[in-house]
Amino acid sequence: MATPLVAGLSVAAAALGSRYMIQAWQTFRIRAAMPRVRRFYPGGFEREMSRREAALILGIRERAALDKIKEAHKRVMVANHPDGGGSHYIASKINEAKDMLMGKGKSGSIF
Repeated sequence: MATPLVAGLSVAAAALGSRYMIQAWQTFRIRAAMPRVRRFYPGGFEREMSRREAALILGIRERAALDKIKEAHKRVMVANHPDGGGSHYIASKINEAKDMLMGKGKSGSIF
């Protein structure tokens, strides 16, 4: 008498487990098809650079260590250097951001 009960419970557990797995697979498939787009800061430059804007330009935290600031500056500057086809204005903003975060005072942009 216990054998039919155990068999019935086993079939029910297998059905519920299969249902869960099918739902999980469908959710994964839909999520994997969506492109992962990195969100960027939507605004332009502020009139006077703040620490927040400088951190956004370099892609680091406002209170980052000096070596992180230098590393981020180098990485961003290589991608945007005027000799490599980048903008002089963007390069000056990158340098200004580095100066702002390193505490070298207000250098100001030439533009």
